[in-house]
Amino acid sequence: MVSILVTGGDGQLAMCFRDIESNFPNFEFTYKNSSELDISNFESVSKLFKDKAFDWCINCAAYTHVDKAEVDSERAFEVNQIGAKNLALMCKANSVKLIHISTDFVFNGTKSFAYSETDDTDPIGVYGLSKLKGEQEIIKYHDAHFIIRTSWLYSEHGNNFMKTMIKLSKTKNHLKVIVDQIGTPTYATDLAQAILDIVKKNPINYGLYHYSNEGVASWYDFAKAIFKEKQVILNITPIKSIDYQTAADRPHFSVLDKTKIRTNLHIETPYWRDSLIKAIRKNNE
Repeated sequence: MVSILVTGGDGQLAMCFRDIESNFPNFEFTYKNSSELDISNFESVSKLFKDKAFDWCINCAAYTHVDKAEVDSERAFEVNQIGAKNLALMCKANSVKLIHISTDFVFNGTKSFAYSETDDTDPIGVYGLSKLKGEQEIIKYHDAHFIIRTSWLYSEHGNNFMKTMIKLSKTKNHLKVIVDQIGTPTYATDLAQAILDIVKKNPINYGLYHYSNEGVASWYDFAKAIFKEKQVILNITPIKSIDYQTAADRPHFSVLDKTKIRTNLHIETPYWRDSLIKAIRKNNE
């Protein structure tokens, strides 16, 4: 059996692991949520690794409140930077391979074509900076790592754009949705499948990788596609970011280039609209 620790055990991505774990009968999963394991507490992490042996650690634990991070930066860095460092140190000490989930927010969004793993990082907010610092800690302390940057995660679990749009459609007949932020919606189950495929293949070409679904969309495009698939008739007005002020700035363009993960690790990257259909159908079950 391959023993896998999944941190952030009650979050969206971890729930997607739970959905598909039966497809991997040789994997033994240990899920730990934030109340069971505070990754920013080194003693807590150390004790867990001392009590149980793991082959892999998949770090889904993160401070993901993008706007709140602007005023709660200390906690954001504790979880996203120090937490990543603690896991890297313990994985290194116990010969555990580490898969760490990062974000498109490490980029400033000023490009007009897809970001590759070799592009310069330049986060424009606390959340993105804290995630970048976490990447750097892992690279510094543990060679046997896969850092996977992803974008615009959604699923039938947790709080996300798809679920918010569906919920709003039940009480609203008009919505305003941002049209000048461009990226790729990524079905979290696709990401979970890709990660477990990596574990199954057990490659040694470690490093930094990008993973999202294929294609390009604005939040407006994403909302339109959701309502089309749900067969909901709703008036949607496209608006610019400047007309919807938030505490944290968002990258205006954050499409990720997936060439490396497809070529080096032979991981599939489904088209976002195809995955959205699957997600909505599953959400309706």
